[in-house]
Amino acid sequence: MSKKLLLPIIFLLFVIIISACGNNASNNNEASNNEASSSSASKGASEQQTPTESESAAKTGTVTYQSELGRVEVPANPQRIVALTNAPNVLSLGGTLVGVDEWTNKNPLFTDKLNGVEVVSEDNLEKIIELEPDLIIADASSKNLDKLKEIAPTVAYTWGKLDFLSQQVEIGKLLNKEQEAQAWVDDFSQRAKAAGDEIKAKIGENATVSVFETDSKNFYVFGNAWARGTELLYQAMELNMPEKVKEDALGPGYYTLSPEVLSDYAGDYIVLSRSVQGDNSFMQTDTWQKIPAVKNGHVIEIDTEASTYSDPTTLEYLLNIFKEGFLK
Repeated sequence: MSKKLLLPIIFLLFVIIISACGNNASNNNEASNNEASSSSASKGASEQQTPTESESAAKTGTVTYQSELGRVEVPANPQRIVALTNAPNVLSLGGTLVGVDEWTNKNPLFTDKLNGVEVVSEDNLEKIIELEPDLIIADASSKNLDKLKEIAPTVAYTWGKLDFLSQQVEIGKLLNKEQEAQAWVDDFSQRAKAAGDEIKAKIGENATVSVFETDSKNFYVFGNAWARGTELLYQAMELNMPEKVKEDALGPGYYTLSPEVLSDYAGDYIVLSRSVQGDNSFMQTDTWQKIPAVKNGHVIEIDTEASTYSDPTTLEYLLNIFKEGFLK
C-alpha cells in the first residue's frame, strides 16, 4: 500500500480513539457528580431525620443537677416522680407524679391533678419501690434519705432555705423547665406588686395586715414566710405587718397565741386561715367580735387546706382572693 493511501487511514483511526476517550471522561464525570449529589442528599436527609445529641438527651438521657446536698444525676425528662415535698411546685410545671405526700393530696386545689396518684411517705419505702419512680424529691431532713437514693435519683430541699419564687425556679431547673418557671416568676411578681400598690392606695400606705390561723385549740399569727399567703402579702405585695407581729413571729415564722391577746396582734385588716370543717365557734365570742378589724368588717377568710403552700397554683388562687377582699 502506498504512503499516500496509508496516511488518511491512520488519521481516521486517531480521531476515533480521541472521541472515545472524551466520551468515557464525560461519563465518568457525570457518574461522579451524580454520586456526590446522592451522597449530599442522603446526608441532608440524615441530618433532618436524626435528632441532635442534645435533643436526644433532653428526651431520654440524664443531666447533672446541683442540689444543696451535692451533684445528682437525674432524668432530663422525668416521667415517674415521687414528691414527698414540693409536689405543688411540680404540679404547677406539669410534672408527672406517681406518688405524693398526704398534705398535698388533701389540698382541694390539686384534687383533679392527683387522680390516680398514690399517697406515700418516707416511712413506706416498699410502696415507693412499687411505684418505680425515676426521680424522688424529698426533704433534706428525711431520716431515710440514703434509702431513698437507692430506689431512684433523689433530690432534697430544706424547707424555707430558698424564698418562694427561687424555689419555683429551682424546681424548674430540676424538671428541665427553668425558662417556664422563670417566666411565671417574672410575670407574677409584676402582677402582685401592681395589686399591692392598688390595695395600699385603697386602704392606706400605713395600714397593717395580720394573718391568723386557728385549729380549734390554738391561735397562731404568722410572719412573712409561712404560707397562708404571707409571702404574697408581705413580700410580693409589700403590705405592712403590725409591730407586735414583727417582734414575735417574724423570726420563728409563727407565734402561738391565746384568745385573750388576739387583739394585741391584730392589724387594721385580718386574713383568717381556718378549716371549713373545724370548730369556728370562736368567731361568735366577744373576744373576737371586739377586735377593731372584725368590727369594721376587715376580715378576709381563706381555706387552711388550700393555703398551706406557696407554689404558683396556690399563689394565683390567693392573689384573686386578696384583690377581691381588700378592694371590695
